[in-house]
Amino acid sequence: MERLTFDLAAQPLRELNTFLHTGAKEGKVGHVSVLNPDGAHNIAVGLDCPIEVEVVGHAGYYAGGMNKTATVTITGSAGTGVAENMMSGKVHVKGFASNGAGASAHGGLLVIEGDAGLRCGISLKGGNIVVGGSVGSFSAFMAQAGRMVICGNAGDALGDSLYEAVLYVKGSVKSLGADAQYEPMTDEDIAAVASLLDQAGLDHDPKAFRRIASKRSLYHWNADANQEY
Repeated sequence: MERLTFDLAAQPLRELNTFLHTGAKEGKVGHVSVLNPDGAHNIAVGLDCPIEVEVVGHAGYYAGGMNKTATVTITGSAGTGVAENMMSGKVHVKGFASNGAGASAHGGLLVIEGDAGLRCGISLKGGNIVVGGSVGSFSAFMAQAGRMVICGNAGDALGDSLYEAVLYVKGSVKSLGADAQYEPMTDEDIAAVASLLDQAGLDHDPKAFRRIASKRSLYHWNADANQEY
């Protein structure tokens, strides 16, 4: 298949995204390289064909958002909302990710080799997130489904108001959020962590992780709780 290169120092971002939403669907081009992104926002958003996009450098807000079947690789770092609302496919950030990475992702895999900022995986709805470094406070807030593997540490209120998502953390956790609790790792958990680490290309012992899931005490309103959970 053909390979194309877009240089955002010489071509407008609209030209790149127009091709990814129209010409890419013809199936003749299998790989697109994006040069000189220089932190541009909305790179490769809403892709719905199985193309590979390599962003050579740093991306701004919402890179790879709403992704469906495509593989988006960012060789640098990414701004707020990378891979937000992803449906399927893969988004791989070689550097760091800012706030809200993978927010509301319904499917697919988000890999962040470095650290992630606040609220990583907020309202996760079925996607998988693997973070090679640490995550900021309120990560996985109201995460409803899916898995998050954190190879480093976590900030305050990890997993606050969790539903059915499961978190795995290797490092220290500053604090758990409301209704989150540690649970024993099962053989199924170890296998799941091993699989996700393998897909992310990260080398860690899956048995070194701890499982965090919901106590399920917030599933129903309790008028007698007086907002104390």
